[in-house]
Amino acid sequence: MSDDASFMRLALALGRRGLGTTWPNPSVGAVVVEPGTGRILGAGATAPGGRPHGEPLALAEAGAAARGATLYVTLEPCSHHGRTPPCTDAILAAGIARVVSAIEDPDSRVAGRGHALLRAGGVIVETGLMGEAAARDHIGHITRVTRGRPAIHLKLARTRDGFCASAGPERLRITGPVADGAVHLWRAHADAILIGIGTARADDPSLTVRLPGLAARSPLRIVLDSHLMLSPASVLARTARDTATLVLTTRSAPAHARRALEALGVEIAILPADVAGRVDLPTALAHLGERGLTRLCSEGGPRLADAFARADLIEACTLVTGPAELGAAGGLKALGPDLTGALASERFRLAERLLLGPDEAATYEKVF
Repeated sequence: MSDDASFMRLALALGRRGLGTTWPNPSVGAVVVEPGTGRILGAGATAPGGRPHGEPLALAEAGAAARGATLYVTLEPCSHHGRTPPCTDAILAAGIARVVSAIEDPDSRVAGRGHALLRAGGVIVETGLMGEAAARDHIGHITRVTRGRPAIHLKLARTRDGFCASAGPERLRITGPVADGAVHLWRAHADAILIGIGTARADDPSLTVRLPGLAARSPLRIVLDSHLMLSPASVLARTARDTATLVLTTRSAPAHARRALEALGVEIAILPADVAGRVDLPTALAHLGERGLTRLCSEGGPRLADAFARADLIEACTLVTGPAELGAAGGLKALGPDLTGALASERFRLAERLLLGPDEAATYEKVF
């Protein structure tokens, strides 16, 4: 592996640490390196809340030593004035001689202008190093600025024979503690978790991150609830003041139900309904994009997953398969026909397979 690739790999790792904490901004990793010696002069990643960006943090750590150095960055430096000055200004002022940038930023406010400004200022700019990995890390930002919605990552658990729930009223335990820990880590890297009202009523989940030291990383919890049936006694409602909770509903929602949930700290958003009277899914995702959400983890059931697949709204899907089987007793199938067809098509590829104790996690990613 070249030195350039090693430093870009470090920048990517730094950026990944902030995933789920920086929205609406991308989590950008940056490393300043002294040419010749390979000494790392400074490193940084976008701070929680999206500011400061990774580049000025890395430059500040490097100080005067940044003059003549190389900057490795996972996304094209911004060139527009927002709540912070352009990163290109900071790079030029620091005297950076060379910038190695993984990918161009598709945001219309940047879109190559950052690289062009640096070149015009005499900086050597090289792009494309580890671009595929960077595009995967920044899929939330890319999806939001190009499609107006967050990137969707479905997560579904199933038995070895393909069921997610038993035929009876008893709750089915599918995965073990290792897989459960992985799920909580995935949650910590999401901006929000989405479920449907069916899952909310059947499982009464908390949808929080329950890993040591990461409790504060619990993302926004969202429930699709077209007729506002979420109980005020549910865990989600009772803990809404501790962990932000948003319910997406329609005008059919009873006023008394809305008042009861809002009194507990639940935020209610009234959105248009589709022809079936349910919250219109594309409109709901556009609403979340307008709020600044970039990475949405869907932990709903098979009906919601199929709705996402039918509307071609999935960027990735992770299937966690446990060792148990329901056999002839059967139950509810984890994968509906639309999601099954999508994952089997050329639009998706198997990107990763992990063993999590006795369980297996297979992640499929959309091919762009």
